[in-house]
Amino acid sequence: MSSPLNIFEGLYQLFSLNFDGFVTTFNNIPIEFTWFVFLLIVFLSILIFLKFFGEVGLYVYTSIAVIAANIQVLKIVKFSFFAEPVALGTILFASIFLCTDILAEYYGGNSARKNILISFLGFLLMTILMLFTIGFKPLDKITAGDNYSWALPLQDNLLGVFLPFPIFFIASMIAYLFSQFFDIWFFEKISKFTNRRFLWFRNNFSTIVSSLVDNTIFSVFAWIIFNPNPLDFNTVLFTFILGTYFLRILIALFDTPFIYLAKYFLPNNHNE
Repeated sequence: MSSPLNIFEGLYQLFSLNFDGFVTTFNNIPIEFTWFVFLLIVFLSILIFLKFFGEVGLYVYTSIAVIAANIQVLKIVKFSFFAEPVALGTILFASIFLCTDILAEYYGGNSARKNILISFLGFLLMTILMLFTIGFKPLDKITAGDNYSWALPLQDNLLGVFLPFPIFFIASMIAYLFSQFFDIWFFEKISKFTNRRFLWFRNNFSTIVSSLVDNTIFSVFAWIIFNPNPLDFNTVLFTFILGTYFLRILIALFDTPFIYLAKYFLPNNHNE
């Protein structure tokens, strides 16, 4: 029977470059443990990028997180405390709010807004590049022969991952831009109101509200406005907007120590 201690075995497989072993090991671990390990790794990665590269590091991390999150949402998993399976991506999307708040707190609102535009354009460019990639005519069976037969399924695999549904792509981008800019504005308003005190409150409250804005905008656009067969609002509200919202609240609370720790991970040449 699987044990949480298998997490260490899985991590050992990862660092020894045995990727198949890593995947197999984690596939046999309770998903809640995998979720927590992933959450911890993501937040620690933000601090590492901040330490070595400063605000540029957070720009890089956010761009990677946006791309990875939009791929990760394609995977559906089953948590023991949810009645229905849910999409992944919550942690990565929530981590972007942490980056935004760190930048707003220690580098200023302009740096935080620049981060949003860079990551948005990075994801847009990635989408265009991958559309061109799958647009190249793939090998046929005769041309592939035995030597390249392994490559034949890859076109369908790439189509499944990188060919976005237009309504979801547009809804996701609208929600991302609006919620992130709202998060910066709201964080700065709270900072002014509290005279830059109570960082824990500013971080949590701005992220919790902005996450609700993100969930709401995406769900309304994806499932009602752009959907040729729109769902009724109650279904959208309780299934898509509020369905995993408590996870985002939990993540927002969990990231509180990390925004305080960020102060000690600022590069040595950073002038506060």
